[in-house]
Formats: sequence, structure tokens, C-alpha cells
Amino acid sequence: MWRQEAGAVVRRVEPFPEQAIAPFAIFAGLQIPRVPTEWAPHSHPRHELVWVRGGTLTSRVADRVFTVSEGYGLWMPAGVVHGGRATAGAEFHEAFFAPDRTPAALAFDEPRAIAMTPLLESLLTHLSDTDLDAAARARAESVVFDVLQPSERQFALQLPGDSRVDAIAEALLDDPADSRSLEEWARWLGISDRTITRAFRHATGLSFAQWRQALRVHRALTLLSEGFEVATVSEVLGYAQPSTFIAAFRRITGTTPGAFFDAADDAPEGVRNPVSGVQNS
Repeated sequence: MWRQEAGAVVRRVEPFPEQAIAPFAIFAGLQIPRVPTEWAPHSHPRHELVWVRGGTLTSRVADRVFTVSEGYGLWMPAGVVHGGRATAGAEFHEAFFAPDRTPAALAFDEPRAIAMTPLLESLLTHLSDTDLDAAARARAESVVFDVLQPSERQFALQLPGDSRVDAIAEALLDDPADSRSLEEWARWLGISDRTITRAFRHATGLSFAQWRQALRVHRALTLLSEGFEVATVSEVLGYAQPSTFIAAFRRITGTTPGAFFDAADDAPEGVRNPVSGVQNS
């Protein structure tokens, strides 16, 4: 999985009593972790859609890491094993979809980033009311299925999944600020730097340097959403100076950290800028 962060509370997911949610095609809820929270690897018998406000959500699924922030959610197909993290104080929303009542067009076979439009969020909040009459619930569920769409960008960081270099990826997931050079990593593993370069390029489509930069930006999104200043995030992630970090952030997301989060703060309720990932759909 990944190393537990200091101060984080690890929770095991308790399944909802099926008899309580069986009548609903969509069952929605809300929780607000007061401290950084991690969920141990688990799966659900229903499709799950999760999204946050006031923070970020990170999920690891096999050899991919997904990072999403406000305005975006993550669709997890039924049966897919995943673990997750949410930043302290984030509003953590989730909705569960009965597979046999979910349209085939939404039966994704892998996790997908979802555009959380104001309409979609409002409908799912509406459906969290378990006292809705059957007709009102059916109408709202029908509209949810009409408006729920994948994001144009998918927020996945591909891990190598290659035994020759997996140790590097895991070490950097634990400490993105680790600044060892390609040659130093090669000596540590007892392989050539060319082998590392080829392995990362083949598995992720990125050079080692590009992959580490993308990883750091994923981590930066979490730190920035928690209120850390750009200079602090730059230092924590191992950049020599903030300008270097800002340039890296712009290459990955298309904008600067300040502009990105200023735009998110200025947007109408429910409308937020995308957190650009390293893979387009």
C-alpha cells in the first residue's frame, strides 16, 4: 500500500447493511474526518463515487495513484480493491450505485475521474435524504445517470509495476523530496541507470525525472489544499527554490499554484478548476 502518515487515523471500512440500502439504486452520505484519515485496502459490492470539499482525496489502486480535489470525484467500480487518504477536515462525500441498476454506459471497468458539476452534487445531496418518496427518488436517480460523466482529464499517476525499479517508486511515494540522482538510485539497486530509464519509460510513458516531477505535483496538491504556503511546499518537496517548484507545477497542471487555488476560491459554489493529472483520457 503506502507508509502511514504521522498523525493519520487508519479506518477499516464497515459495509453498509444491505437491507438498509437495497431499496436504493443510489445511496449517498457524508462524513468529515477531523484528522488525516486513511482507509485500509477494501472493496465494495456496489460502485462507489467519492469526492471532497476543503481538501484532497488520494486513492491507490494496484499500480496507480489517483489524486483529486474539489470539483472532481473518483468512480470506483464494484469489487475493485483500493485504499484511500483524505486530508484533515475535508468533507468526504460518497455515493454507492447498485450495479444491476446502473446504466451500461457507466459500468466502467476501472477507476475514473468524474466531473462533479453543481447539478450532480446537488442531486446526490438530495438523494442522501432516505425519506424521499419513491417517485422523487426515481426522478433524481434518472437525472444523475444522465449527467454523471468522466472528466476530460484522468488524475492517475502510473507506478512502474516493474520489480527492477519498484523500490524506487515506493521510496519516493514515502518521501517525494528524496533527491537522489539517477546514478545514485542505480548504485543503490545494483543496476544500470539505463535500465532504470528504460523501465520507467516503458511502464509509465515518462522518463524517471518526469515521473518524479509528476509525483511531487500530486503531493503538492494535497499540501497546498491543507493551506501550506508555496515556499513551504517547495521546501518540503525538495526543490532548491520556489520558482523551480512553480515551473514544475505549471508544466504538469498548466497553471501556477497560486493561480490554480485562487481560481478555485473565486469560482461559484460547486464549480472548481480541474486538478490536471499526468494522463489525459
